[in-house]
Amino acid sequence: MNVMTYKGYTTSMEYDAIDKILVGKLLGIRDRVAFHGDSIATFEAMFHESVDGYIDDCRQLGKAPEKPASGRLMLRVTPSVHCAALAAARASGQSLNQWASAALASAAGT
Repeated sequence: MNVMTYKGYTTSMEYDAIDKILVGKLLGIRDRVAFHGDSIATFEAMFHESVDGYIDDCRQLGKAPEKPASGRLMLRVTPSVHCAALAAARASGQSLNQWASAALASAAGT
């Protein structure tokens, strides 16, 4: 997947073969912000305009714009949970990070 970043926000870039456009959405936030362009230059301009518009809209609504999730998560658990998670990760042939990421994704329904 191709991505771009602007003002701390990241977008995916996917090609829609039916409409022959590049389609994007802001990643890592719950608010839905989507846009498109018919060239990379137009797509990038629309991405910047969408981020700026999102920030302005939030300001006008009196709410803080949601900050994108970084993908980094500090987690504190009891030593027994840590030990059990390590054992489960090893048993599945994964690193603890891979195993925990899959477990969190499953629990979150994503």
